[in-house]
Amino acid sequence: MKNLLDNPSIGAGLVIAGGMLFLLFTSGWVVGKILRRIEPKEPQYPVSQEMIKVGRVIGKCENLLILILMLLDAETALAIIFTAKALVRKEDMVKNSFFFLAGTMVNVTYSILVGFILKIALKSIG
Repeated sequence: MKNLLDNPSIGAGLVIAGGMLFLLFTSGWVVGKILRRIEPKEPQYPVSQEMIKVGRVIGKCENLLILILMLLDAETALAIIFTAKALVRKEDMVKNSFFFLAGTMVNVTYSILVGFILKIALKSIG
C-alpha cells in the first residue's frame, strides 16, 4: 500500500479518524474484559487506582502510536513501544508482571487487529 501521506483524501481521512476514535474508545474496555477473565481471583500484588489511571494513559498512547506506525507501513518500529515501556515501567513489571505484560500484550494485539482492519478499509476506498 502506498504511503497515505502521498495522496490524502477526505474519505481516507474520515476512515482514519473514525478508526482512531474507535480504537481509543474500545481498547480500555477490551483490555479490562480480557484481563478480568484471565486474572487470578486473588492478585498477588494488587494494582492501585493511580497505576490503573497511568496505565490507561500509556495504553491510549500505545494505541495511537501503533495505528499510526501501521498506516505508515512502519511495523518494524513497533519495537520502540515495547522498549520504551519496558524501560519506563521496569519496576512495576517486576512487582506485577502479569498485570503489566498481559495488559500490554492484549492492548498491542487489539491495536494491531484494528490497524489491519483499517488498512483493508482504506484499500477498499482506493
